[in-house]
Amino acid sequence: MALTLGSLASAALMQGERELGDYTYEDFQGEFNKVYNSEVEGASRKAIFEKNMEMVRAHNAQEDKTWFATVNEFADWDNDEFRALRTGHAPSQSGPRVSLSANLGDLPDSVDWRAQDGIVTPVKNQASCGSCWAFSAVQTLESHYAIATGEAAPVLSPQQLVSCAPDPDECGGTGGCKGSTQPIAFNYTSGAGITLNSDYPYTSGFGVTGACKPEKINPVASNDGVAVLPTNDYTSLMTAVSTKGPIAISVAAGGAGWQLYGGGVYSDSGAFHPFLCSFVVDHAVQLVGYGTDNSKMYWIVRNSWGAGWGESGFMRVERHGEGNEPCGMDNKPQDGMACKGDTDPIQYCGLCGILSSSSYPTGVKKVGSETIV
Repeated sequence: MALTLGSLASAALMQGERELGDYTYEDFQGEFNKVYNSEVEGASRKAIFEKNMEMVRAHNAQEDKTWFATVNEFADWDNDEFRALRTGHAPSQSGPRVSLSANLGDLPDSVDWRAQDGIVTPVKNQASCGSCWAFSAVQTLESHYAIATGEAAPVLSPQQLVSCAPDPDECGGTGGCKGSTQPIAFNYTSGAGITLNSDYPYTSGFGVTGACKPEKINPVASNDGVAVLPTNDYTSLMTAVSTKGPIAISVAAGGAGWQLYGGGVYSDSGAFHPFLCSFVVDHAVQLVGYGTDNSKMYWIVRNSWGAGWGESGFMRVERHGEGNEPCGMDNKPQDGMACKGDTDPIQYCGLCGILSSSSYPTGVKKVGSETIV
């Protein structure tokens, strides 16, 4: 149904939503310091920006929306460019499965690990490198270190994983900025340990993996292995994030809904069509909890696209409940979750495939101390 100018102006703003009716391309350039190499590029970016803003305004005009789209640094990117530069990950289906079967009624109504001091470090930015897998793993190692030791989470080095963690079977990609998986990262750190970001700073933001530099590695933490949750197991994921800590997960984040998400509980219900989620899993993030907002249940997802994206770097994704999660086919596993040669379509469940691939490190310890489970 076509949207009229009246309907575009009538929808009430959600908490945190900006009024963008008069927002111009020139406003965008000034706000995000956008400078282009030529007039031709500038004209092309302007056309993309205006197309994206049409979608943003059309979605936000819906009075029954549960989330809003917004202008951000990706507003002058087309979706192909966005997928190429901000996703690029294929979750792993290998590793020891750990089924955590709790009575859901015994779990807390809500969990948010951000509310506990020292468990969740500041939001990071992978920039133009397909290193989401490394950020997802490092953030989860940081949190489990804090839970295990009682110390504030250290800021660990994603660059060590990007440059040094081998991926011989090309699971999740070919390694480094070309994608890998969190279990590969956790298996690597179980032997090599992980150093501080201050010792091995992140330099791959422009898409260059970089050679491993062992001289920069001064391990401060390690783990003894990895636990992989069963695919599409809602109860196991709820139990894990409630009782173990933040969990490394994988999602289908390549759509315009993730690209231009501003806040609220992301849902396909009533979403403007271009913003619908797929089940082509292509991005690694961290699950830090769950909750309910006006009877709509959600997962709390920590991303690695900087604090300027979404809800200060986080996103709430609708949670439907045991037996009610939507499912769909990933018909492009090589775009997301397969190892080399794995091309068979696979079914994933949860909105945006959020139940597809979940894992966490085991036996995390401070280097030089006894293991604390």
